[in-house]
Amino acid sequence: MIPVELRPGDHYAAVIVGGGQAGLSVSWHLTRAGVRHVVIERESAAHEWRDGRWDNFTLVTPNWHCRLPGYAYDGPDPDGFMTRDEVYAWVRGYADTFDAPLAEGVEVHRVDRRDDGVFVVQTSVGEITADTVTSATGGYHRPITPSWADDLPERIVQMHSHHYRNAAQLPGTVLVVGTGQSGTQIAEDLHLEGRRVHLAVGRAPRVARFYRGRDCMTWLADMGVYDVPAGAQAAAKRAATNHYVTGRDGGRDIDLRAFAAQGMRLHGRAIGVSRGTLAFDDSLAANLDHADSVAESIKNDIDAYIAREGIDAPTEARYRPEWSPEAGPTLLDLAEIDAVVWAIGFRADWSWLGDLDVLDVHGHPVHERGATTVPGFSFVGLPWLHTWGSGRFHAIARDAEHVAGSVVAAARDVFAVR
Repeated sequence: MIPVELRPGDHYAAVIVGGGQAGLSVSWHLTRAGVRHVVIERESAAHEWRDGRWDNFTLVTPNWHCRLPGYAYDGPDPDGFMTRDEVYAWVRGYADTFDAPLAEGVEVHRVDRRDDGVFVVQTSVGEITADTVTSATGGYHRPITPSWADDLPERIVQMHSHHYRNAAQLPGTVLVVGTGQSGTQIAEDLHLEGRRVHLAVGRAPRVARFYRGRDCMTWLADMGVYDVPAGAQAAAKRAATNHYVTGRDGGRDIDLRAFAAQGMRLHGRAIGVSRGTLAFDDSLAANLDHADSVAESIKNDIDAYIAREGIDAPTEARYRPEWSPEAGPTLLDLAEIDAVVWAIGFRADWSWLGDLDVLDVHGHPVHERGATTVPGFSFVGLPWLHTWGSGRFHAIARDAEHVAGSVVAAARDVFAVR
């Protein structure tokens, strides 16, 4: 890694905004191609892996999925799951394997494109220009809380999942709202610490950790599921929630029904506060059934693949639910809870894109494998940028190679590399 001190008036053939794994992967290709560029990072390289996860976080994808351009996981446990600090060290170490030109602690406030095709990049240290700009900031920027969160009593501690680190941060009984990957794993974390936990269950699907002798995600990778392009389903896929599972303690299922049998209180979707109570709708049974059906459908696909390929794999009994909820909506007396963890996602913030015409009417990036209709501007590192593997380690290298190719072409063919 080469630390870069940006100076007002500097010009680069390429500016990459974001110093996580996606931005660094594009930088690796540009470095090899000899393109003068800089990676601008508001905090420090790979900081989200350290600063945006809880203490007991692990990857949910096996370590062997971790492969960036010229850099693959080569540790002792390819089928294991790196911890938060291990992932941070691995990604941060990537920048040290090549001369990544990195400007840390610099924020990009706005990007515009002049009539002559040159981009003007307003930063916290002054204005620079570039022939091309690539957004590698991902799509998860602003933590979401519901509008009625302000109706909760002041004594109840509220925290977004992005800021949760461990149970010691929160008093007493905790309500976790949301059952994506973060919500379910945080609920488990609190549950294992002996806390009384209430969980508002949404429509997120789940996947079994292991099936027929292997990790389900290894089966899916072999089946090519992560390589199928989003195509016409891109918008729907973009909004879909990832399947919940955990890599903790070597990896296991997250079975919310089992948690309920052990004392965790499950509810349907949280819908608001009224007269000292928090109301939940009657979707709990349907949501649990949906999650189970998705997990079982994935097993069906694996069974079909094993049969089709003639693979010698052990058989395995199917999942049997050990708990079912009573029908109907539920109410929770607010006096029973001391804290709430909001795990309902993030809202993208593309305000720094200025007047660039790269978003649709809903504020979502419009692109074709990262390329936009604005010459020289690209996205990388977005979920479903091209395939299900996009936005995760499994396909970042492929996406970065494609995007970097267009950046190199623009820098060399459209503009002179200065």
